Amino acid sequence: MITCVVEYVIDPAKIAQFEEFAQRWIELVNRHGGTHHGYFLPSEGSSDKALALFSFPSLAAYEEYRQLFGVDPDFVAADRIRDESGCVLRYDRSFMRPLLP
Repeated sequence: MITCVVEYVIDPAKIAQFEEFAQRWIELVNRHGGTHHGYFLPSEGSSDKALALFSFPSLAAYEEYRQLFGVDPDFVAADRIRDESGCVLRYDRSFMRPLLP
């Protein structure tokens, strides 16, 4: 299993747009073989940080999912929310291996 951790810097004035963007990606990850663990949005402290965590059974399964970016109409529509609203200022993606009980 591989878990993708996405760290976002978001525009706090556009949190509603970010939430719409996040809901779409939760659905897409789950529909295409992954397990989305959720988005974690600002509550206290920094108002411009957010996280997303989702897992795929393998790096190969993740790569199959990534092949849909820019091609599948639902993926394009989800990215359009981010791009047109400007809700995401920057993001960084890393991969981790979970240690589970």
